[in-house]
Amino acid sequence: MQEKQKQLEYERLVLVYSDELFRYAMWRCRDKSMAEDLVQETCMRAWKSLDKLRDVSSSKAWLMTILRNEHARIYSRYRPDMVDMELDTVSLKDTENDTSSEAFALKQALAELAEEYREPLLLQVIGGLSCEEIASVCNISKSATMTRLFRAKQKLRDVLRPEDGQVGA
Repeated sequence: MQEKQKQLEYERLVLVYSDELFRYAMWRCRDKSMAEDLVQETCMRAWKSLDKLRDVSSSKAWLMTILRNEHARIYSRYRPDMVDMELDTVSLKDTENDTSSEAFALKQALAELAEEYREPLLLQVIGGLSCEEIASVCNISKSATMTRLFRAKQKLRDVLRPEDGQVGA
């Protein structure tokens, strides 16, 4: 790839996917400053390995994989105490400016989901990835991805709509 073409492709990727990368990083880090650093590190790694991107149509999944791997690399050394983190710093696409009790309950329920269920769901909801892309990012099969998405949604439904109709009871 020629340097000028590489630069144009990189700028396009950053322009198109930076907001989605940031939202996903916020869910991973739960801290704005750390999420910004994570996105910046992801962009630097993407620039260095842009020649390895074989299929432009899988750019989004490729970037999400880089972000996920960077997060794992960085946080293998630093594990913040999740109890001290404020759920309000985390925003979901549809509840970003919503301070209602339902939005808070959703954020809390998502934060309490096991990582194996939360990760695919966030990649789908926040990242907008397809089942195939999620499977690639998480390094699991498509059927495992579909199962985890189903179970994640079921667990959220159980928490948010218990039998007595009360949210988060």
